Amino acid sequence: MVVLAASVVSKSGKALVSRQFVDMSRSRIEGLLAAFPKLVGTGKQHTYVETENVRYVYQPIEALFLLVITNKQSNILEDLETLRLLSKLVPEYSPSLDEVGVCRAAFDLASAFDEAISLGNKENVTVAQIKQYCEMESHEEKLYKLVMQSKINETKDHMRRRVTEIEKSKIDRGKTEKAFAPLRSPNDFSDTNSRGAGLGGDPIFADSFTQKPKGVPSALTATSKVAGGMKLGKAKKTNQFLESLKAEGELISEDTQPSGSQSKLSSVPPSDPIAVAIEEKINVTVKRDAGIHNFDIQGTLALQVLNDTDGFIQLQIKNQDLPGLSFKTHPYINKELFNSQQIIGAKDLNRPFPSGQNETPLVKWRIQELEESSLPLSVNCWPSVSGNETYVNIEYEASEMFDLHNVVISIPLPALRGAPSVRQIDGEWKYDSRNSLLEWSIILIDQSNRSGSMEFAVPAADPSTFFPISVGFSASSTFSNLKVTSILPLREGNPPKFSQRIQLVTDNYLVI
Repeated sequence: MVVLAASVVSKSGKALVSRQFVDMSRSRIEGLLAAFPKLVGTGKQHTYVETENVRYVYQPIEALFLLVITNKQSNILEDLETLRLLSKLVPEYSPSLDEVGVCRAAFDLASAFDEAISLGNKENVTVAQIKQYCEMESHEEKLYKLVMQSKINETKDHMRRRVTEIEKSKIDRGKTEKAFAPLRSPNDFSDTNSRGAGLGGDPIFADSFTQKPKGVPSALTATSKVAGGMKLGKAKKTNQFLESLKAEGELISEDTQPSGSQSKLSSVPPSDPIAVAIEEKINVTVKRDAGIHNFDIQGTLALQVLNDTDGFIQLQIKNQDLPGLSFKTHPYINKELFNSQQIIGAKDLNRPFPSGQNETPLVKWRIQELEESSLPLSVNCWPSVSGNETYVNIEYEASEMFDLHNVVISIPLPALRGAPSVRQIDGEWKYDSRNSLLEWSIILIDQSNRSGSMEFAVPAADPSTFFPISVGFSASSTFSNLKVTSILPLREGNPPKFSQRIQLVTDNYLVI
């Protein structure tokens, strides 16, 4: 079989789309197409016409003809099979089957014809495969977009944190300015100044930890009204920034400044005076055929002290000794004390930890050289093509080390007209048609369901379409098992109460 050309022509013989697959002159093609309307009779049942040199195999499509021109030696059954494949492609790319609709979709139709026929021979492809080839989907492009999206999300999270810190710092600065209001007596000024200087108001130490405005303005500067005017201008810019984030659909939690009648103590939320936040983030890329591309853990210990008087403390910690675990402490932390006794304390014992509503990072660590057996969750995907459908089996296996919460496994899908057919699943599923993703969610993975599976079917597609798979979850324990065991007060009195929040989260978890 040799296909000379494939065309969509009007009943008057006008060629709307035409592709030739052998070396022929333009006048030769135009002559063959011009002769076709004269050869087509009315009331005939067959859909082919033969001349001395070529065979016309055609099919009426409303007011048009889909035409395939072959040599007379070709197999008529193969010609009809080629015509049937092309007849399915035309409605896919041209919603309106008239001259205007076909002319608008001419470029897409010509590209689809090229995928169906190569050098005059029909390719063994389906309509779904041709659509995928024309869309030029790339596994590397999808991976690049996922990586870039994760960086964008990380940047947005950083922006939101900075906006919240700026708003909170403005609230704290507003309280300080109220303390220097001109209606106060001189004794009030001296009390406030002595309190700021004696209870952790060291400008260098506070600035290094929390990046708050350095120092406390003097009474003369506070009463000059300049600071008030500058504050109004800055507040307006920050609110515009918040509004722009809201316009993008981001959820921003805004802190409201307490009224002037409220005291500083009344604004402190009812919680423990000292709070410790320990968080580890997983960054891992797993190969679909087994093996790890990269696997590391990054952790942070942050401290929040509500009252100035509770800042004169040290933290006693303990952790699991793991290969590849390395710590990095804040420059104002006593490194020798930390390395020898695992105690987090300031170099200068007369300097307290900064207080306020912000968390202060004190220690960071990283765990490298982890093996595949240390993965909290392994995901295996097995796509297989059968006829006109692709059956995808996905299974997960969770480690005994962690109980995982809010697990979401996102599988990319080819472009679909409807939701995939899910045959079996352990958990819940949701189809994101906008991003063409199937999200498999499990609320909790514990001792009762360390493994699970899901099976679904979609039209025939390339197996690489279902990668990279993105995984997200959280856990209430960490790899390092780092925790604060006690609070050591540096001044007389009982150690203050403290709480600690420990969690493991995914930062970037991909199966490629």
